[in-house]
Amino acid sequence: MTGRPLALVVEDAADQATLLGRYLDREGFDVFIAPDAESAIAAFPDIHPVVAVLDLLLPGISGHACSRLIHERFPDCYLVVSSVLDVADYPPADAALPKPVTGADLHRVVEGVPR
Repeated sequence: MTGRPLALVVEDAADQATLLGRYLDREGFDVFIAPDAESAIAAFPDIHPVVAVLDLLLPGISGHACSRLIHERFPDCYLVVSSVLDVADYPPADAALPKPVTGADLHRVVEGVPR
C-alpha cells in the first residue's frame, strides 16, 4: 500500500492509456487502467478511485453508460471525460479533457482533486 490516491483510467487506446497513466503518476496518483468499461466495472469491488478519466468511444458498454455507473458506485469520485468528441456531447462530469491531452491539461483538471 503506497498511501497514494487511486486514479481510474478507462481508455481502449493503449498509447493514450499509458500516457494518461504517466501523467497521473506524476500528479501523485496510483493508476488502475481498464481497456474497456467492462474491465472497469469488474474491478469496482476492489478499487476506490478518487478520480476517474474516462474515454467515451469504448468497445462494448459505452463511455456514457460507464460514466453513470462510476458516478453511482463512487459518488465522490472526480469524473473527468476525455474524448475526441465535441465537448457539447460529453455526459455530465466534473471536468472535460478534450483529446489530444497534454500533461499541463491534465494537471489543470486534477490539481483540485483531494489527495
